[in-house]
Amino acid sequence: MNLSETAKEKYNKGERIVAPLLGFPAIKAAGTTIKLAQQNAEEHMKVIRRIQNIWSPDVIFTLMDLSVEANALGRETRFPPLGAATVVEMDYEMKRDLPLLENINILDDGRLLSYAETLQRMRKELPENILRGAYVTGPYTLAGLIMGAENAAIQTIADPENFHKLCRMCSEKVLDYTGLLIESGAQMVAVLDPSAMMLSPNSFREFALEYVNPITAFCHKHDVATILHVCGNTEHLLEEMNVSGVDALSLDSDVDFTKVADVIDEKIALIGNLCPTGKIMSGSPDDVRQDVEDLMDSMRDVPNFILSTGCDLPIEVPEENVTAFMRSARNIKH
Repeated sequence: MNLSETAKEKYNKGERIVAPLLGFPAIKAAGTTIKLAQQNAEEHMKVIRRIQNIWSPDVIFTLMDLSVEANALGRETRFPPLGAATVVEMDYEMKRDLPLLENINILDDGRLLSYAETLQRMRKELPENILRGAYVTGPYTLAGLIMGAENAAIQTIADPENFHKLCRMCSEKVLDYTGLLIESGAQMVAVLDPSAMMLSPNSFREFALEYVNPITAFCHKHDVATILHVCGNTEHLLEEMNVSGVDALSLDSDVDFTKVADVIDEKIALIGNLCPTGKIMSGSPDDVRQDVEDLMDSMRDVPNFILSTGCDLPIEVPEENVTAFMRSARNIKH
């Protein structure tokens, strides 16, 4: 799937692909909780169905969850009754822990299987015009979840040889999960690598992109688009992202998308980047409409632009503001 070409086809018709990163805002109205939806495929589908019925975006992703692979690898994970799962920082010692991690078959993990089952149900239930998206954790970020994000950044300098071993293991496990998601019906896979924002350009190439590359190649082999999502201000990494080989970049509101468009080749789709914690969370529908109009106006001459949010929308975002986002996006013609 060529996301950039698909975006350009829409652009030539005076339209845009509209794909906000949502899910959490629909949870309460769907009659479930984050905890239930992140562990139970039918509860998850209640959220997916509400997204389809109320907003019908061009792409629907499963719920964003950075804890899935780390939890499957045995890292302590907390599951608050009404909140998202979070990974607790634990001690990591390579000689002790790496052999154990390497021998885990994460495809036997119940939570991974729940996400795969959700995608299978999405394939059966969603109309063909809605693309199905899934998330995986970037290998560098997964390494940071295993040993602590700060420690991971230190190890890129203090002990790069052994840190590469951990990143390689993480890439192999994520690749296994990616294969399961594609088999289950994913048409695009977003690699979530928020911790990579802390890296220098050289370290980003060495410790992040090197281990995303096998995932991208695997997706391309199966005609599945790969999206790289990195949080924070990533303008210092744009040159590296431009030659990353991914199909799309999903960047958050800390980044000036007009500057991004000047650097990134048109063959890569640009997905973003309305602030997820700004007016869409605390403002009125009119405020949201204005934000959408301003963003779309600033990107009016960028054919490979896909309108989205800079990151996943929090559960506090009112449904009426998501509705304002969608209606404004559908009504604007460039």
